[in-house]
Amino acid sequence: MSFQDKELISFLTVNSAYQSKVIPGSERFTFISKITGLPQVWTLDSTQVPVRYIETEDRVIDVCHSPAGGKVVVGVDFKGNEKQQLYLYKADEGILEKLVYSTDHFHYIGGFSPNGEYLSYSSNRRHPGYFDVFVIHIETNEVDTIFTNDGYCTPLNWIDHENLLVSIQETNIDNAIYCINVKTKAKYRIGKAHSLARYKSIAVTKEKDKAYILTDINEDTLHLCQFSFSNPGKMEKVLQIPKCDMEEAVLSPTNQTLAFTINQGGVSKLGLYFPNSNMHVVLDDIPKGVINSLSWLNSLEFVFSLKTPTSPGDIWKYNVDSKILTRLTFVGDGNGIGQKCKDAELCSFKSFDGIEIPYFFYNQGDDVNKPAVIYVHGGPESQTRAEYHPVIQYLVSQGFAVAAPNVRGSNGYGRAYLKLDDADKRMDSVQDLAWLVKALIKSHGVDPKKIGVMGRSYGGFMVLAAVTHYPDLWAAGVNIVGISNFKTFLKNTGEWRRYLRECEYGSLEVYSEFFEEIAPLNHSDKIKAPLLVVHGRNDTRVPVSEAEQLVRDMVNRNQTVDLIVFEDEGHQTEKIENHIILHTRTVEFFKQYLN
Repeated sequence: MSFQDKELISFLTVNSAYQSKVIPGSERFTFISKITGLPQVWTLDSTQVPVRYIETEDRVIDVCHSPAGGKVVVGVDFKGNEKQQLYLYKADEGILEKLVYSTDHFHYIGGFSPNGEYLSYSSNRRHPGYFDVFVIHIETNEVDTIFTNDGYCTPLNWIDHENLLVSIQETNIDNAIYCINVKTKAKYRIGKAHSLARYKSIAVTKEKDKAYILTDINEDTLHLCQFSFSNPGKMEKVLQIPKCDMEEAVLSPTNQTLAFTINQGGVSKLGLYFPNSNMHVVLDDIPKGVINSLSWLNSLEFVFSLKTPTSPGDIWKYNVDSKILTRLTFVGDGNGIGQKCKDAELCSFKSFDGIEIPYFFYNQGDDVNKPAVIYVHGGPESQTRAEYHPVIQYLVSQGFAVAAPNVRGSNGYGRAYLKLDDADKRMDSVQDLAWLVKALIKSHGVDPKKIGVMGRSYGGFMVLAAVTHYPDLWAAGVNIVGISNFKTFLKNTGEWRRYLRECEYGSLEVYSEFFEEIAPLNHSDKIKAPLLVVHGRNDTRVPVSEAEQLVRDMVNRNQTVDLIVFEDEGHQTEKIENHIILHTRTVEFFKQYLN
């Protein structure tokens, strides 16, 4: 193995700690990490050293602690298929046992009732495309169906022992919140009826009479509102950060402080809101990166997960009283790789219609005529953030420039921007990539004949659309679990996902001809750039057939294409050995065709 190969693996095998969750009553917390090669639940021992809290046979996706802290429910899938099965862990006995189990179905954890006797969850057991909400008694395993829904929904917070908040997805981005009585099954809606909006991060006060919620009702961006359960249709705006989405809001146990995060152009800001005075402060002393998983340890301290472009992710603590920020884990410090990483420069360019498109630019040195790679995020309603990307960092260390754009349709810039690529406006976002190429050549002096493009999931579609509709711009492309034809994708994806995806892409009934018109599969004869295609056999979002049908056509025409299928992965690549294979091959591919 060459020195460069070893260095790449050091970038890939740096661990991270994420999804921090406080264990109630203990001022301890758990987090998820791949320290052993697969996402598992960890905590810190008395000497602040990570120790495994729960061991499972496959990856852990979700964790939920009981109110007293003695029990934990974890969601575990099988070989990346995202079909979570729920297991109950009793900490005092060290026993992990099946709680909700049906391998053919999805299960999503809601939360424990305030007395810890019940757990809420949703599942599509009644019908592949319908998710109902259930409550299970932790000790007797008795299950009660409390809500049936011909669509996708997930349970959220319990208000009290009898009332549960449930989120019902109405479009790909919009949802409705209902309060459901688990005994009578009566329900009422939170927020304005007959008006599409996003609702997230509900924080119920300790008196149970009102709650705080993030929403973009009647606004372009997500902001903080409060409402009372006696008048749930009235939203009172209490805090809005100009031109930024608020992303997460969590009340302290005493309700004296509400910690929140905002998304400022892909960079997180941490803030505090004080309900009694209606004042707020945005903290300036937090490292620039992405913050999530806020969880209060006590009335004055909360923990959170923080990733930066130079750090894969660790758990931090903030003290509201002393204003002291403390790093609690150092899982992401392996191999000293952070010293080799480059921070991201936030740039923008004007696209074909004058719209300003932001992008993160990674570079080492000021040399001109260097090769470049454009990294396209998935979603499409996702966003490239200021966080660690191992392949980006390695490519930069090897002399490549890398641009990671947030083309129109990306999250984090308000509802109007988010809707700019819907339905028949799909190819406008692909055209953004073509104009980004112009900007990289003009503003950063990259070699116009050595530009590659890569992306995962919807980003994989963007790669395929770029190399088919703008074939002369690209020297290489890497498509990871991407869509080659929206028509076949929508026919073959999970039934419950189809409607939500149609809200973004357009329905099969109305847009079938348009899908055929833009499908990379139908234009694959135009591809001039060598193409690497990667997929997981167990992908329940984008079926592996999307990769196979494209590669089959290209092979029949003797075009340059390679296919990697991981038999034990799904939509994500989680196993460390597959992670290494994927990204090693990606880097080798770009080195071969861009140098």
